[in-house]
Amino acid sequence: MIYAPVPLFRDAHGDLLLEDQACNGLRLWAQHFDRLIVMMPLETGPPPPQWKPLRTIGPALERMELLPVPTAWRPDRFLRHLPEQRRRIRSAIGRADYLSFAIGGLFGDWGAVACLEAHRMGRPYAVWTDRVESQVVRTSAATAPHWRARLRARLTWRAMARLERHVIARAAVGLFHGRETWQHYAPFARHAEMVHDIHLRREDHIRPDALQAKQASAAEGPLRLIYVGRADPMKGPDDWLDVLRHLKARGIDFTATWLGEGSRIEALRKGVIQAGLGSKVALPGFAASRADVFAALRDAQGLLFCHKTPESPRVLIEALVSGTPILGYDGAFARDLIAGHSGGLLTPLNDPAALADAVAALAADRGRLARLIGAAAQDGAPFEDEQVFRHRCEMIRHYLPAPAREPAG
Repeated sequence: MIYAPVPLFRDAHGDLLLEDQACNGLRLWAQHFDRLIVMMPLETGPPPPQWKPLRTIGPALERMELLPVPTAWRPDRFLRHLPEQRRRIRSAIGRADYLSFAIGGLFGDWGAVACLEAHRMGRPYAVWTDRVESQVVRTSAATAPHWRARLRARLTWRAMARLERHVIARAAVGLFHGRETWQHYAPFARHAEMVHDIHLRREDHIRPDALQAKQASAAEGPLRLIYVGRADPMKGPDDWLDVLRHLKARGIDFTATWLGEGSRIEALRKGVIQAGLGSKVALPGFAASRADVFAALRDAQGLLFCHKTPESPRVLIEALVSGTPILGYDGAFARDLIAGHSGGLLTPLNDPAALADAVAALAADRGRLARLIGAAAQDGAPFEDEQVFRHRCEMIRHYLPAPAREPAG
């Protein structure tokens, strides 16, 4: 039994839809277990464009039991649904041999509810998370655009942190995506394993001939920078723009693209115009096509990022497999990703000028840029979805007791 916080939607015919990568994740889970009970929140309203019918999972769907739970981030809605959902969750736990629950939140965090119910039932479970959600919320207490959101964050982040520690301490194993998340949570866990949660197939990696052409093209022309993700405060869009201002002031020839939407995208657009960067910076918005995202990453010569909170953003891995060096603020996750071949440059947190200095030096040394592109591809080589899901399932079987079987005959 797993809980994954990716929301389900219903189409006009009542059929369930799920995000494309999550469909791939369920297919991979099913490769390692005979049957799956899959608990996910159910959203109302129109589905996003990249949500697909569950049948895209393929034949493995027949071995899955879907357990939709209500999306209930408001305290009143959560408490109203809690008694019924606890009964459903306990029943599902009773039918499962292995338990693995994603956590992240407070009210409406059905993964944490499942952890608590499993503990009450004396059932060992694995807990999984890909970022320190309480610290993300803590940051939003100062940066959220609306006062209600800031107040809610101030009132909840401490309780959220206590809940995280409570369920992690009682888990048989904590599975933490990336070094940043692992470092934060490992001290609270009985056993802590670093895992990755990616949906990269071998064909997503840059081809050797394309890599050679990319290295050759690094010899001249403007330095091509990109970021892919939400323009939200935790991603540091204001710092990102400051880096570009510094590069312009130094006379560096560059182009930059921020691919994504978010609460700060309009402020970012205004800032680009005010800084006189309209001819150098593109803000095309959200890219629904996975192929378009990877084409943009392969074309870029550096992923410029200014992440503010402890998390393990997959875009850094996606950049590396595209042969694109990661250029950004230092952190355990980024540092660990390039430990093997140094496929990036990392500078101190919250210092756009230092990051701009590093990028400017790279722009002036095109031989180094070409070598960094090759190193990035080497650092990205191990990341493949089949391998990382196999590792996670092996960790669950290793730390959780095997199911009791009736004796033959």
